[in-house]
Amino acid sequence: MGKTYERIDGRLRTFIEAQHIFFTATSPLDADGTVNLSPKGVSGSFAVVDERTVAYLDFAGSTAETVAHLRENGRITLMWCAFQGPPNIVRVHGRGEPVFRDDPRFPALLGHFPSVDPASHGLRAVIVVTAELIRDSCGYGVPFMAYDEDRSLHADRFRREDDASLSAYFGKKEHIATSIDGLPGLPLPLPALPAAPAG
Repeated sequence: MGKTYERIDGRLRTFIEAQHIFFTATSPLDADGTVNLSPKGVSGSFAVVDERTVAYLDFAGSTAETVAHLRENGRITLMWCAFQGPPNIVRVHGRGEPVFRDDPRFPALLGHFPSVDPASHGLRAVIVVTAELIRDSCGYGVPFMAYDEDRSLHADRFRREDDASLSAYFGKKEHIATSIDGLPGLPLPLPALPAAPAG
């Protein structure tokens, strides 16, 4: 049976932090709008900030649907599945916000991801999610699957870009500055990528 949690700590936090992939789901307010579901899986790009707050790095991609939906309404669900070990599914339903490069909070947020070089992945924003409902469920239908390693393709592709060329790349994509449904997406051009605070 599923259980509701007040906070992300203890066994729940350990489970979330051990997973190599998680999924994000968002949608616009328009009933005819496009629901977005995205996998996230670069090691070190997710962090539990506190017992009710999590964050992850939003890297370069071909669309910016999550960013657009969060800018419009803030609704987001994150999901983790146990592909190894005891079966389990954890969902965090909450309110999300894209924190962009020129936001004063951005450098401090980068400090939660010490093992990731943001310049190698074309970092666009840090997505910060405040949990409103935290639940798990059995996960009996999730298959066993083994993790081998992260793919290097994303970093291989985007480490060649600087801020100017990355902005130009995004400018050529149809659904970066504007979502599939016409919502404001990623603000362009990208501000310079600040360094994470030392220590």
